[in-house]
Amino acid sequence: MKKVKADRPAKKSVPANDVDAYLAAVPKELRTVLEDLRKAIKAAAPKAEEVISYQIPTYKYHGPLVHFMARERQCSFITVNKEVLKEFKNELAGFDISGTTIHFTAEHPLPAALVKKIVKARIAENKAQAKLKQK
Repeated sequence: MKKVKADRPAKKSVPANDVDAYLAAVPKELRTVLEDLRKAIKAAAPKAEEVISYQIPTYKYHGPLVHFMARERQCSFITVNKEVLKEFKNELAGFDISGTTIHFTAEHPLPAALVKKIVKARIAENKAQAKLKQK
């Protein structure tokens, strides 16, 4: 399996007030992949708040949960905490990972089942952090 390599050009933000507007401004081949990613995130975290933060789609549940964004030829899924990526390192072997970010393309998208597992793991992390803050 060919590993997805990240493009590293300067980030071009898509000006948007909500996720629908963000996706509408993304090229069609990437939009379809990001729409599928969005569905997987919402399925795994139905109570998460969907907002635009740092000019990219963001999901919040007991704090920042995950983000996603489009670049010129690829997409990125940002997990906020890199510890969760260690848990799924075998399943992520074909993807370029930088810090808390997984890079993928329309030709090699992130599987929805994997996205759901990552989001659920992030929910557990955020809930644990919220409990610690309450003490």
